[in-house]
Amino acid sequence: MYEIEMHEMSEAFLSCWKAAGIHLSRQVDGGIQSWLRAHPYPPFLEHLSFRLGNQLFFVRVEDVDGKVRGPGNSQGFITAARMANGRACILPMKKKLFGGAWVADMPGWGLLDPDTRRSIDPVALVTDQKIEMTPWEVRDMAVQVVRNHLDKQGFELMSWQGNPEVDPSIWFIGQSKRPEWVVVRSAIFPAGNAERPSNWHAIAASCAKMSTIGHFACVAFASVDEIFDHGAEKPMPLWRGHGMHVRFTGLE
Repeated sequence: MYEIEMHEMSEAFLSCWKAAGIHLSRQVDGGIQSWLRAHPYPPFLEHLSFRLGNQLFFVRVEDVDGKVRGPGNSQGFITAARMANGRACILPMKKKLFGGAWVADMPGWGLLDPDTRRSIDPVALVTDQKIEMTPWEVRDMAVQVVRNHLDKQGFELMSWQGNPEVDPSIWFIGQSKRPEWVVVRSAIFPAGNAERPSNWHAIAASCAKMSTIGHFACVAFASVDEIFDHGAEKPMPLWRGHGMHVRFTGLE
């Protein structure tokens, strides 16, 4: 475990962030359909992230005038992109003098490579190649499954993140009307379950300042093309953007 920043967005940056998300979605006919991160709640590595075809993009939004700064640090989105086998991008935004609206500072997608500052066109990077999902993507998907479950149960979500190196994965307001936390793990066929982490007591101790009520959640995945033959030499991989079977039986 390690500490991560839990800074929230300022009101000034929130309007910039919203405009950035709208700008990116407008670059695709019908809008971006597969957002990985499109919420303004901490913790932050990237500010926005999405999948387009077989590619993942992790975006840090920046004010070109340097007057408004977003949460997180300049390395977080690069780390997230590396862990997920994705592409790190900077989206420079500028606030208009008249009207105060935020707009992308560059034409087109307006995205830049953080190292070379060259423009990035996400559509041009999409290919027909099958890319196997990374552990980061699988964990993030598992967190999404549990988050959707809690939302349907009517619980108020406080924060969530899919980084496999960070626990817990989710905070929410439980039946006690107080914060509760969830440690999420994933399993891929032929495995049907995942074990609780060996440092469970350390996780509980680190969360005790906010809550002593914790849960464990295991989400199992299998490729939609899986034949479920335990004697098979190798199970079908989980391909990025392809279908999958999901099994989740609730919180423990």
